[in-house]
Amino acid sequence: MEVLVLLIPVSVALVLLIGAVFWWSVRSGQFDDLDGPAHRILADDDTSDAIPGRPAACDPRAGPAGALTSIKPASESRL
Repeated sequence: MEVLVLLIPVSVALVLLIGAVFWWSVRSGQFDDLDGPAHRILADDDTSDAIPGRPAACDPRAGPAGALTSIKPASESRL
């Protein structure tokens, strides 16, 4: 029974904290556009972000994701 003296205030404080975080997220616009990011990721054009000299991410001839195409020795990378 003594544990209720501790658990009730802790649970009330936790509910108030969660409510404050939710209120902040609603007021800051976190839930304004729920469909936009989902449509943007489907319509993303990977070739527009390609780095010159590196294969595009959707190129079947490209190596594994994140693979480097050329590695310079440490002596050449210093100025």
